[in-house]
Amino acid sequence: MSGPSLGLRLQPDASRYCAPRFLEDVVARGGDRCAIRFEGEDLSYDALAEQVATLARALVAVGVGKGSRVAVLMANRPEWVVASFAIGCVGAVLIPVNTFATPAEREYILRHSDAAWLLLQPRLLKRDFVGELRDRYPEIDRDSPGSLRCPALPCLRGLVVLGDEAGGAVASWGRFLAGADAVPEALLVGLAAEVRPSDEGVIIYTSGTTAHPKGVLHLQRSPVVQSWRFAEYMELSVDDVVWTAQPFFWTAGMTMSLGASLAAGARLVLQETFEPEAALALIDSERPTTLHAWPHQEKALAEHPGAAGTDWSSVSKVEFSSPLAPLAGLEKDVWGTYGSYGLSETFTLAAALPASAAPELRRDTSGLPLPGMSIRIIDPEAGGLLPAGEKGEIAVKGATLMRGYYKVDPSLYLDADGYFHTQDGGWLDADGYLHWTGRLSNLIKTGGANVSPLEIERAVAASDDVRVHLAVGVPHPVMGEAIVLCAVRAAGAVIDEAAREASLRASLREKLAAYKVPRRVLFFDAEELAYTANQKIQVGPLRDAVLAKLQQQRAEIDGVRYQHPDDSSDAGAPG
Repeated sequence: MSGPSLGLRLQPDASRYCAPRFLEDVVARGGDRCAIRFEGEDLSYDALAEQVATLARALVAVGVGKGSRVAVLMANRPEWVVASFAIGCVGAVLIPVNTFATPAEREYILRHSDAAWLLLQPRLLKRDFVGELRDRYPEIDRDSPGSLRCPALPCLRGLVVLGDEAGGAVASWGRFLAGADAVPEALLVGLAAEVRPSDEGVIIYTSGTTAHPKGVLHLQRSPVVQSWRFAEYMELSVDDVVWTAQPFFWTAGMTMSLGASLAAGARLVLQETFEPEAALALIDSERPTTLHAWPHQEKALAEHPGAAGTDWSSVSKVEFSSPLAPLAGLEKDVWGTYGSYGLSETFTLAAALPASAAPELRRDTSGLPLPGMSIRIIDPEAGGLLPAGEKGEIAVKGATLMRGYYKVDPSLYLDADGYFHTQDGGWLDADGYLHWTGRLSNLIKTGGANVSPLEIERAVAASDDVRVHLAVGVPHPVMGEAIVLCAVRAAGAVIDEAAREASLRASLREKLAAYKVPRRVLFFDAEELAYTANQKIQVGPLRDAVLAKLQQQRAEIDGVRYQHPDDSSDAGAPG
C-alpha cells in the first residue's frame, strides 16, 4: 500500500511504518529536546534512542529476534517506552501486559502469547509482581535467566526486573543490560534493517464476548500509522506538552498519548499511576497544553479540592465536554477527538475527523472512514450490504485492521470479502459520515475498557440458592457503562441480599482486575425476567429490569444516583 493512499502528511513514506524507522524519524527531529519527563527527570529523544539500542542488543544476546514474543509488565514510565521500541527494533513482538490483571489473568496472557521473556517492574502500588510470580511458579527460584522451565508458562525463558531484585530466573535490569556488550552494533543495525511494516509487531489483549481476553495480533504498521495519524488529527506540535493518564498497555495510550507525542516532537509528562492530587500537582508545575484522560478521571480531577488552586491556563487541547474545559477557560468548542470511531482490532481509529473540524460534525457523527480504511454497514441477520441511511452492523477492513486474533481461525471472524464484523451498530449517511449507535453484542464498555460478561459470570462460584448469575452494563454518565451482576434466585430461596452482595464482590476482587468487578449485585426472582423460546434470559429486557430496580431503589453507583421516573430532584442522574 502506497504512502499517499493513507493520507499522512508528517510521514507519507509507507516503507517507514515500523518501529525502527519510526524511532529514527522522531529522534532525527527531536534531538536533544526532552521527549519524556518522569518524576522530575528528563529523557531526551537522543537518549531514548541510545537506551533503546542498548536494551535491543541485550535482548539479542539472549536469543530474542524476528518473531520472538517479549512481554512488558510496567506502568507508564520511561522503561516501558524503551522496552517497547527495543522489542520492535529487533523484529520481535511486543506483548503489553495489563498492570491491573490478576495473577490468573496474567498467566493466561503470558501462556497464550507464547512470551519468551518478561520485562517488569518489581511492584506497583499494593502489588508485588515479582513476589506473586515466585509464589505461583517455584521454578523461577530454581532455574536461571534464559533457562527457565516452567510447565505453566512453557515458552517463558526468563524475567528481567527493574532494580536489583535478581535471583533464580530473574535478572536485574543492570545485569541484563550488561549483556549488550556481547552484541556488535552492526548486528543490531542489520536486524533493524530487516524489519518491515508487514511484520508481526504487537499483541493486545482485550476482553470480548469470550471468557478469556482475545489476543489481537497487529502488524508493525498499525501503531506507527496511528501515531502519525493522531499527531496530525490532534494538531500537535513541538511546542506541546502532553500529560496523560491513558495506560500504555492499551492501544489509545500507545498511540494517542505516547506515539502521537513523539511523532509531533512534543514533551510527554508521565505519571506512573493515576492519582488526582499528584496529577493536579503535575499539571500545575509542568504547564501541559494537552490532557488525555478517561471521563471518570477527568471528573475526579475536576471535583478534587485542589482543582481550584491549580493553574490551568496552559491547557488548550482538552475535550469541550470535559469538566476540565471550564477550569481551563475554554468557552468555545474549537478542538475535540470525539468525532471518531475505532476499536482494538483497528488499533484505535477507523473513522475520524480532525480535532478542529466543525463542532457540529464532531458532535453529530463518528467521522469519515480514514484513508486506507473501508467501512461497510451489514445487515446483522441476513448478512447483506445495506445502503446509506440504513442501520446495521459496522464492518471494517484496511491498513490498520489486525492481522487476526492470535491462535483463532480467520474464517471465524472475517467474512468472504475480508471485512471484520465489529458487533457495533451504526449507519453511513449520504455524505459518507459514519454514525455509531451502540453495541449489538453484550460486551460492556466501562471506563474506557471492554469487559466480557462471560468472564465475570464464570468467575462467580456456584451456589444452590441462585439459578444463574448474569452480568450486564447499564448507562453511566462518567464510566460509559457500570457493571451490574444479576443473581436469579432459585425457587423458594431466601437470601440476605446485602451480605451476599458484599461476599460476591469480595470474591470477585480476588479473581478479576478491579475494573471488571461489578459495582452492584441485584437479585431477581425468575418470574421477573423475560425468556427466549428455549428459556434463555433475554439480555435486553434484563438490562431494562436492572435499570428499573436501580431507579426504584434510588441506588447510587460511583456517586451517580439512578433517578426514579417520578423523582425530578436530580436531573443530572441517569433516568
